[in-house]
Amino acid sequence: MTDALASQLNNTTLGDASSDAKWKEQLNVPAKDARPQTEDVTATKGLEFEDFYIKRELMMGIFEAGFEKPSPIQEETIPVALTGRDILARAKNGTGKTAAFVIPTLERINPKSTKTQALILVPTRELALQTSHVCKTLGKHLGINVMVTTGGTGLMDDIIRLNDAVHILVGTPGRVLDLASKGVADLSECPTFVMDEADKLLSPEFTPVIEQLLSFHPKDRQVMLFSATFPLIVKSFKDKHMRNPYEINLMDELTLRGIT
Repeated sequence: MTDALASQLNNTTLGDASSDAKWKEQLNVPAKDARPQTEDVTATKGLEFEDFYIKRELMMGIFEAGFEKPSPIQEETIPVALTGRDILARAKNGTGKTAAFVIPTLERINPKSTKTQALILVPTRELALQTSHVCKTLGKHLGINVMVTTGGTGLMDDIIRLNDAVHILVGTPGRVLDLASKGVADLSECPTFVMDEADKLLSPEFTPVIEQLLSFHPKDRQVMLFSATFPLIVKSFKDKHMRNPYEINLMDELTLRGIT
């Protein structure tokens, strides 16, 4: 061992707090959000994103997006989702719900694989674009590809884009089923299946499409459902397609608390 290398090793400490501080200092963090926040966001257990032991590259994206600490729905969801367990979560919009499933989904993606590893279904094109934006923003240092596909856009364009690696596919059920049925979207090695606004996705017109899409996934997939309301159709889907899901309910009231 050379003297220079020995000196370098002697001056290196695993888990050095100053080293952690340095990488945070180099981040392009936006100004702190000064808007009033409700208890739905502030009533946390005091966890930090570091407590989830996620990749540093992912934490960089999280902090650069303006996140400071996990919200209640993120505290409840992220550690369970990282284990691969099915999740049934009831939470309002505006509480960090999207990041609650996007963060563990990003953490489990292998960027070296060209396979699609996560499917996120939403009921509308607008929500698909918003969710895709969150995926790209939080995952910008991970080297992953995110694609949006919805009805009302050119199918051929989607087919061409799927010739390249797509790690996360965000879309509406009908369009994704069209691509999967044609053999263009390969979900055979896609272990993560997420539905946001699941109450709408499991309406009578959508449920057969959702069940067909599930059949393209491996049997040991992880299923995560998020919604503000859970009608009886959701219980039926849970009993049929989910394995001992971890249930989260942060909906004590119908409206956000503490709005000024």
